[in-house]
Amino acid sequence: MPEGLWLRAERQTAGRGRQGRAWASPVGNLYASTIVRLRPADPAAATLALVVAVAVEEAVSLFLPAQEPAGLALKWPNDLLFDGAKLAGILLERAGDAVVIGVGINLADHPHDLVRPATSLAAHAPAPDAALVLEALADIFARWLARWRGEGIAPVRDRWMIRAHPPGTALTARLPDGSSVDGLFDRLDADGALILRLADGTARVIHAGDVFLI
Repeated sequence: MPEGLWLRAERQTAGRGRQGRAWASPVGNLYASTIVRLRPADPAAATLALVVAVAVEEAVSLFLPAQEPAGLALKWPNDLLFDGAKLAGILLERAGDAVVIGVGINLADHPHDLVRPATSLAAHAPAPDAALVLEALADIFARWLARWRGEGIAPVRDRWMIRAHPPGTALTARLPDGSSVDGLFDRLDADGALILRLADGTARVIHAGDVFLI
């Protein structure tokens, strides 16, 4: 599969998110995948999560009324929320020198029986056609990918911070070893890792884990 090509499914029978969790995939939403072929001079592959996140946020904002995009917020590393409910998810998997990127955006429908709230664009505006959203996303992602390669992670990180939930937002991070850390969102470090401010005033850097609003 060449870089720059996107594949879109009308529906999925076995959609999945992070850590193998099921991803509901009814007709009318966007389910799309692409691939990035890593080059020797590219920034760290893990920072592609931020690249995809800012591209998805920018693309979705095009299909909301002018007053609505303020409800959008990015949650580390690459979930898109609307008023605190999950609107889109992104999954990255590396295979050799390639990173496969999967994007799921709730356009027409969203699950109602989750522990954490979800939402869809249809809950806030007329649901756009998935093909039109993908066309916008492909163009925007290509632009951000070029900046990532040409300028490094800094401009991507800056855009992510602008569109993230505000500093001071209470978060809990579930780490790969099964432990959890509660703290307040502080910022991203220079490499895109999450920095939480703990109750005792110290900073904790999170490089991997699931993060949730408290």
